[in-house]
Amino acid sequence: MTITMNLRVDAHSPIPIRRQLTEQLKHVIESGGVPQDQALPSIRELAGFLGINANTVGRVIDDLKQSGYVEARRGKGVFVASAPPLRPSPRLREGFLHDVVMRGAALGMTADDVAVGVLSVGGIRPTAIDEVAEILLVECSPPELDFFARQLEANLPISIDKVLLADLAGATRRQPRPARWRAAATSFSHLPEVERVLSGRRVPVIALLAEAHLETLHRLAQLPPGTRVGVASDAVETAHNLEHSIANAGLPNITLVGACPAEEAALRRLVRRVSVIVCSSSAAERVRQLGEPAVQVLIDDRALDPRAIEMLAAVLVGSNGGRPAAPPAGHRRPSARSSDEPKPRPSARRRAVREMTR
Repeated sequence: MTITMNLRVDAHSPIPIRRQLTEQLKHVIESGGVPQDQALPSIRELAGFLGINANTVGRVIDDLKQSGYVEARRGKGVFVASAPPLRPSPRLREGFLHDVVMRGAALGMTADDVAVGVLSVGGIRPTAIDEVAEILLVECSPPELDFFARQLEANLPISIDKVLLADLAGATRRQPRPARWRAAATSFSHLPEVERVLSGRRVPVIALLAEAHLETLHRLAQLPPGTRVGVASDAVETAHNLEHSIANAGLPNITLVGACPAEEAALRRLVRRVSVIVCSSSAAERVRQLGEPAVQVLIDDRALDPRAIEMLAAVLVGSNGGRPAAPPAGHRRPSARSSDEPKPRPSARRRAVREMTR
């Protein structure tokens, strides 16, 4: 049989070979690398291919049988089970691990160092979340709901229940089991109102913050002194949030003229007053249709502050019976409420832009 699976073990790794091979085979099965009608390589074939003891491979296959990933068929071999267990969002998990390994490498850590380091973090053994958690997302407009939903679902295995702020009170009255919401999320400006409506329902509320991309700030920092800049987006609040994010960067070479929704009349008035306009992808075409070639268009769809992801993950782990990691000495743990979590200081954004412009 031709072995097409990308398997390898490292005899010098502190991670036991049995664990290395078990996790790799789970990943291959979860990603569809072995069709259900094709037998896995035999124990002898795997042992010979990997250069390891056949008894070790046999124990790995037994582990996979007990956990429901594979099944033995008399006289035919070992096959992928008809309904193998699926851990939530294997692609998200793989992307997260890739990022962790890359950041570890930048700190001089090998993949083994990262793995052993995680296991050595004192006393931290949170219960892994093995199901998709349902999250209540509250915003004031459909574009904001869609933006934050995309950002959250791209980072966590969650299901989003999107509710407009104006409909929140009615939605909570209609909700027979508010406990199904493991957490609620909303932008900073709506935090007090959402907490008020959800008061007494034991649903922790996380504050979200979306900011301009550093690439946009870098490009703005390269503009000539005195450049007049406007901001536009589908929803007026989105435009104001983006404008506020740019203002926090404290760029001395630009003058922020204002922000507006991507409506023709408002856009036309703004475009006449600026030489550069920062806008979302959906608003960019409308700006160009106005036929003002002298106006430079910078597209920025904003990015969700990664701390919001970290806070939401900590809340989900905590509600799952585990406990989030203890913060290092001198660092404050994000609270479930998160309204105490300060917005990024303008100085931090300024330092980042200065580093990019050097």
